[in-house]
Amino acid sequence: MELTQIQREILTALINLQRREGRAVKGEEIASIIDRNPGTIRNQMQSLKALHLVEGVPGPKGGYRAIAAAYEAINLDGNDDVVDVPVIRNGSPVDGATANEITFYTVMRPNQCSGIVQIIGNIREFNVDDEIEIGPTPVNKTHIKGVVTGRDDTTNRLLFDIKEMASIPKIPVKNLARPIITLDPEISLLEACKKLNASKVRGALVGKNGDPRGLISLEDVIRGMAEGKESRPVEESMEREFPTVDADEPLHVAISKLGKTGGCQVVVVDSDVPSGMLDATDLIRCMIRF
Repeated sequence: MELTQIQREILTALINLQRREGRAVKGEEIASIIDRNPGTIRNQMQSLKALHLVEGVPGPKGGYRAIAAAYEAINLDGNDDVVDVPVIRNGSPVDGATANEITFYTVMRPNQCSGIVQIIGNIREFNVDDEIEIGPTPVNKTHIKGVVTGRDDTTNRLLFDIKEMASIPKIPVKNLARPIITLDPEISLLEACKKLNASKVRGALVGKNGDPRGLISLEDVIRGMAEGKESRPVEESMEREFPTVDADEPLHVAISKLGKTGGCQVVVVDSDVPSGMLDATDLIRCMIRF
């Protein structure tokens, strides 16, 4: 369906407000967002009604509402399950703006990667040379930082050069977890160090008979050694509180746990029973493939 630029602007603003407010939208609200005369909005709404893209809602709380065909007309997803993808401009979140679609059009050049993002919201808030951040996206938790190089008001799209980008694979933590190692609480710190080294791991649970009392990491061992505790029981140097993550949770949950606690290992649990260990280096390795 061929729409004029102003019709696209009106539909984009209408859908954005409708999603955000969950109600019918007044013509004056749309006029304020796209900087047009309210009379112009009313006239255009008659055309959009004739095209079966919007409907009028009577009453004091009435206004206009976009119907399914309106989403299709401007290539937006009308699914109720969609979530907002945050957009940040020059360090500040843009109220009411969300990224709908990201396309990469330059990826082969060694020093340049560029893309196009379709914005739901007032695209006039963005200007060339603005620094933008997009994400995280709902599936792979992709986060993009870049600089705006152009703006297309007709299709509500921004062109931008990508400066940084990270994406987390959509796999459960159990697919990446290492077999768990458990140390007796009474062995010496030096013996614990030898066992960690022999197993080529950076952390282990400390406990007996399936009852974990704490977690000992290589960092804890080094700290204990520096304090002269190499012959003392390992439980004196272990961390009694440690992060855990369910085996079926996606990787970004484990990363969030490590980020919030400052730890280097997270214990993977299955039905509340420790089943594996995930190290920060494992998470980094899975995101960077050489």
